[in-house]
Amino acid sequence: MSGEITHTGIIKKLSEKGIIVGIINESACASCHAQGSCTAADMKDKEVEIHHFEGNYSVGQQVTVIGKTSQGFKALLWGYLMPFILLLTVLIITTSLNISEGIGGLLALAILVPYYFILFLFRNRMKKTFEFEIKPLQ
Repeated sequence: MSGEITHTGIIKKLSEKGIIVGIINESACASCHAQGSCTAADMKDKEVEIHHFEGNYSVGQQVTVIGKTSQGFKALLWGYLMPFILLLTVLIITTSLNISEGIGGLLALAILVPYYFILFLFRNRMKKTFEFEIKPLQ
């Protein structure tokens, strides 16, 4: 199972759109190498939507939620690395244009507003990128 992140969960809701799985708090997450990039690492009331699945499931059934490690790296890219690069780029440009540091800092922070708004607009497309699978708990 290399390249996969697994968590135990309980099915909370079934619908035509998919399955809502609540992630069960596991102490093993503390030692997991992918904890920082895993969306399920924060176990407080964490829910995951599963759209594509095989088999019959019922509410209350325990399942294993499987995500790819590469998804964690994509989340890091869009959530942390790209905003940092934007911030740094604006700071470098404003400094090279002899704009004061205060104004440059404000502009660098201001560039994050449209960035996160664009991410918000593309949230449905991003959801398709971050797909999870489930399997019955064995």
